[in-house]
Parts: sequence; C-alpha cells; structure tokens
Amino acid sequence: MSFGFPWGLLALGALVPLVAAYFLRRKQKPVVVSALFLWRTPRPRAEAGPRFERFTREASLLLEMLAVVAAALFLADVRLGEDTRTRHLVLVVDGSLSLSARGPDGRPVLEKVRAEAARRVEEEKASRVTLLASGTMPRVLAGPEAEPSRALAALESFRALGADHDVAPTLLWAQELAGPGRRVHFFTDAPPAEGLAVPPAVRWTALGAPRDNVALLSAWRRDEGSTATVTLRVARFGVGPEETEVHAVARPGPGAKEGTERRERVRLPEGGAATLRFTFENAGDVEVSLPTDALPEDGEVRLPPAPERRVRVALAEGLDARARSALERFLSVAPGLELGPGEGALLVGPRGSDARVTVGAGGTVRTFVGPFFVEKGHPLLDDVQLGGVRWAAGGEAPPGRPLMTAGDVVLLSEDEGRLHLNVDLSRSNVQRTPAWPVLLGNLLREVRRSQEGFPRRQLSLGEPLSVVTRSGARYTLKGPEGERSLFGAGSLELPPPAEPGRYTLERDGEPVDVVEVLPLDARESDLRGRGGGDRPAQAGVGDDEGGAPSGRARWPLLVLLAALLADFHLTRRTEVK
Repeated sequence: MSFGFPWGLLALGALVPLVAAYFLRRKQKPVVVSALFLWRTPRPRAEAGPRFERFTREASLLLEMLAVVAAALFLADVRLGEDTRTRHLVLVVDGSLSLSARGPDGRPVLEKVRAEAARRVEEEKASRVTLLASGTMPRVLAGPEAEPSRALAALESFRALGADHDVAPTLLWAQELAGPGRRVHFFTDAPPAEGLAVPPAVRWTALGAPRDNVALLSAWRRDEGSTATVTLRVARFGVGPEETEVHAVARPGPGAKEGTERRERVRLPEGGAATLRFTFENAGDVEVSLPTDALPEDGEVRLPPAPERRVRVALAEGLDARARSALERFLSVAPGLELGPGEGALLVGPRGSDARVTVGAGGTVRTFVGPFFVEKGHPLLDDVQLGGVRWAAGGEAPPGRPLMTAGDVVLLSEDEGRLHLNVDLSRSNVQRTPAWPVLLGNLLREVRRSQEGFPRRQLSLGEPLSVVTRSGARYTLKGPEGERSLFGAGSLELPPPAEPGRYTLERDGEPVDVVEVLPLDARESDLRGRGGGDRPAQAGVGDDEGGAPSGRARWPLLVLLAALLADFHLTRRTEVK
C-alpha cells in the first residue's frame, strides 16, 4: 500500500468527534406522561443529563466510521497491488553558463526550465524523480529516485554557471538511470546542433532565445612589487553597442588607505575583441564590471592579488669560476629572486655534489656544435634554441634520464627532481647565447610551479585546477561547491570546478593560497545561436511507462457510498418500528 497524497489522511481526524458524539448524551427536559406504553422506545437513562455511557447503536457507529476511513483513503490517493508501482521520471538540466541569460521578457532561461520541469513532473504524474545537471563533470542534484518535491526544491537552488561541454555523456548516464524504453527529459537553451547524435530516448526541450551580448573574454592580473597590472579583453557578440564602458574598482590593499576607481570607454570591433590595461598601486581585490546586458554573469570578475612567486637561489662552494660568473650574471637580472642560503633554496653546485642543480664536466672533454637532440615537449627545454651553440661536455655521462644529447654523449639529464648539466663553460659559448638565459628561466619557472599552493591564481571556466601539496599534511579545498579533502602529495591535477568563485587551499585548517575561477567562456557568451524548440523522443519510447494509474482509485468512493446507504437503511428501520 502507498499514498499519492499522504496529507489526505488528516481526514481521519473526523473520527474523534464522531465517536465522542456517540458517548456524550445531551440533557433531556422532563416530560410528564400518563403512561409509558404510548412511547415506542422508552429510554429511562437519558433523563440523567450529559455523561459518558455505553453506546447502544454500535452498527450505525461502525458504518459511519467506515465512511470516514473510505473518504480519507480517497483523499490520500491510496494505491494497492499493481497500483503501488512508481512512475520514475529522469530530468537533465544543462549546467552551462548560458542558461543564466535573460530572454527578451527579462526572465532567465533557468527560471523557464524550472517551470517547465515542474509542469512535466505533474503531467507525467511522477512519484519518483531523478535530477541530473550536465557539465564537464555531470552531477546528481536529486535522487536517484527522490520525491518530486525534493527534486524540484533542488532545481530551485541550482545555479547554471558551468563551462561549455558535451552533453552526450550525461544523457547516456540518464538513459541508464531511467531504464530501457523510458524517456529522458533534457532542458537546455538551444536546439541540438546539426549532426549531433541525440539518444533516441531523449526528449530535447530548448527554451532559449537569440540575444546580443557584450562579454569579458579574459581577465588577467599580475603584481610586481606594489604595482598591479590588470589586462582585459572585451568583445561583442551580435549587433550590440559599438562601444561600452569598463568599470574597475581596486579595493585597498596593504599600505593603502582607500581604493581606486577607473572608468574607460572602449570601442568593440565587429567580430574581434578590444584589449585594455589598468594599473593600480597597493591594491587588494580588483573588481571589473560591464554594463548589465543579456548575460550579466560574464561581465563581472574579481581578481585577487597575484604576486609572482619568489624563488631563493644559493650557489654552493666548489663551483668553477666560469660557471659561478655565468650564473651570477643571470641571477642579477632575473626577477623574483632572493639570493643566499635559506629554507627551500634552490642549491646550485659542482658536479658530484648533492645540489639540486649541478654544473660541470667529468672525463675527457669534447666540444660539440651539433646536431643536438632534445626531448620534445619537456618544459625545461621550451624555446631553447641551440643554433650557433658550442657545447663542451665530458665523456662521463651524468646520472638520470637524458634530456639533451650530442652523439653518444649526454649533455643534460634529470634524476628524481635533480638537474645535471654536463658542460665545461671555459670551453663553451652557451653562456653567451640566448639558450642560456632561456634554459635557466625555464628552470626557475618549474621551481615556482613546484611551490606549495596554486601555480595560477586566475582560471577561466572549464580549466583544470592544479595545486601543489606537501607530504605529511592534511589539505582541504573550500569554495562555492563546499569543502573537500585533497589526497596525495606533490603536483595534483583536479577536475575543472563546476562553479566560478574563490577557492581556498587550507593546510591543517590554516589558509595557504587562493585561486579565483572567473565566469568567462567565449562559447557561452555567444548567445546568437540560442533558440527554442521541442524535439520529442523517438516513436515507441516511453509509450508503456508501466507506472501509476492515470487517476485516483475509485473503490474508496464505492465503500463510502455503501456505508452511507447501509447506515441510512439501519437508522430508518429503527425509527419506523
């Protein structure tokens, strides 16, 4: 047994006054008669006034109680046997940012999706609902097989702020949850693209409308000392305004008593983007906004301070004079460095030492002018051009995996995070070519990336979240999606965050670093291809849902009618005796 509307059982409360009426007797006025034989049914005990007493019409009471119970069961939509089978409805909502766009009537598409989903639940008379949200990582918003009220409540609190993505994996997952032969209802803001393979069980409902839009394509902040430089790219999609106003507010940072506000009008080329820069001194968070349009979310960003990570470098004793001189010349002009020994310092030493970077040649020294063979794609060798380089190397190969070779001689190798340069700088010219500062710059960049925290402090929607952790500590990531624990040590690659906002990395409960995920995605900001339409599921799918009956059960009404007729017949027969 199950109930489609359990609140109907409140009608059983009518049993209380009904039973009380059979036990309570009202006070009777004394009546003087000449003889009792004139009365059809004498009741001597009724003259005693109101009191509880044993009732004498049990059959009538039972029939009236049965009528009340039958009425309550009808109101509660009772279901027995085959009628207790549930009707399971699977709904999928597009989690893309474009669903937050406002239509010509000013209503967000997501609001229309909520109304249509509620109508679909009522139309299908669903008793169980599974609600999914598509995205780069599909999510279950309610269910599986949650109560309809819970599913619709979850949809009310859902925010569509995700990046552009392929919805096919989510639809296939929904089809598995629905079961064979059952429909899946998908709500989005655009008809399926030409050539897109939509599963046959999916009813595709589009509720969007084409709109013009002006959006931020990218926003980047870089801090050098007390100066913050913010770089923005703005574009228009459609025949919108040819120019717009960019408003930037810098909140006060360390050493600043008040913030700074800037406004600048920028022309928007058709089919292109405009770039502009702002500079602020001693700035905290910088908030950038555009005038409100069809999609306000892609016109507002907040950029936290992003100072360049500083690296400490120390030169060990025993380095060759030429090597020390070449290293000191580079370190004196490289930005973001601190020289001298200290905790976490990058130690550069001679060949055979335990330094993280070793420089020197062992064995018979030979000079090479090419060809040089390098491991393609290795970050340490990005943009390292070896044309015109004369490299003198020793015959004894350094330990580790070769990264650069000349013939059978290893010139550069990597061994468990340590870098070995097999080079004699007294007989080489590499330190006087562009390859030398580029190679050392790549090395410092990788050292910065290996520091604890987020290598990048600003991300756009859909970008994976990289984070570096230390071993032996407990890390937690807090953000708009809630709190989650991080497992593992070293460089971790996390899935793209589902929502924009600020994410904080905590070590043992203490904040370590922050990253801002910006609500920017050019494919989501382009609303010109949005539209409406309803593509039904293929014929034969979902026709036999095998769910609950189309209406309430009628048998409680028949029981109610029979009980009332029987009670009427019983009381009438008693009165005419």
